[in-house]
Amino acid sequence: MTASLAMAILASEHPGSREAAAELRQRYGEVGLDEAEVLVVLGGDGFMLHTLHENVDRDVPVFGMRLGDVGFLMNRYSPDDLPERIASAREVALNPLEMVASSESGQQRAVAINEVALLRQTNQAAHIRILVNGRERVGRLVADGVLVATAAGSTAYNLSAHGPILPLGTDAIVLTPISPFRPRRWQGAILPASAEVCFEVLNHQRRPVSATADYDEVRDVNRVEVRQSKRTIHRLLFDPEHTLEERIIAEQFGQPEA
Repeated sequence: MTASLAMAILASEHPGSREAAAELRQRYGEVGLDEAEVLVVLGGDGFMLHTLHENVDRDVPVFGMRLGDVGFLMNRYSPDDLPERIASAREVALNPLEMVASSESGQQRAVAINEVALLRQTNQAAHIRILVNGRERVGRLVADGVLVATAAGSTAYNLSAHGPILPLGTDAIVLTPISPFRPRRWQGAILPASAEVCFEVLNHQRRPVSATADYDEVRDVNRVEVRQSKRTIHRLLFDPEHTLEERIIAEQFGQPEA
């Protein structure tokens, strides 16, 4: 990459993001999204996810700087030497998950950069059958829900559900139960990224379940299929000293970035 990339600057509603964006525009200039060679994103992880979803068809790298409360996918914020930082940044390619959720009203598709999660909608525990590559692996999971997370999303909801953290490069996804009751000792699984996971909601009318792909929700599902999208690639840029792999390793030792 060169220091002369044309940038579009996107800012969240977080206090300070708008002011920071104005300063960057004044110092480095800006082009429209259609002319941009790199997107500079100011905010937190939530805004980064929103930006990636909204610009999924743009084949341009994204350089985020943290101005929100959570910034696992973001670099530190500094207005200085931004073109040089972008030029020396390391690119990480992320493949999202594709979700096909079926209900009595039909099928809906969505893409998840972090995770696909199934959650009970009422006080009744969800009963879910789990198949991996067409083979039954759990005949009846009794739980609040279950999720499939990417490596990038393994430190998000998956971590809160006590799932394992995956460093990038493992070519894997995580299958994690949410507050499981049965099977009592099942804690989830690490699967090849190529695995296709199917969830069948048992007795779905009495025990309704919703499915979410990041923030897209489908309610009253009876079947959900999840697989990695090979045709969709998100290109994230990180400062060499703050790579996503390093953040994932540090998180496992209780050393998240300050």
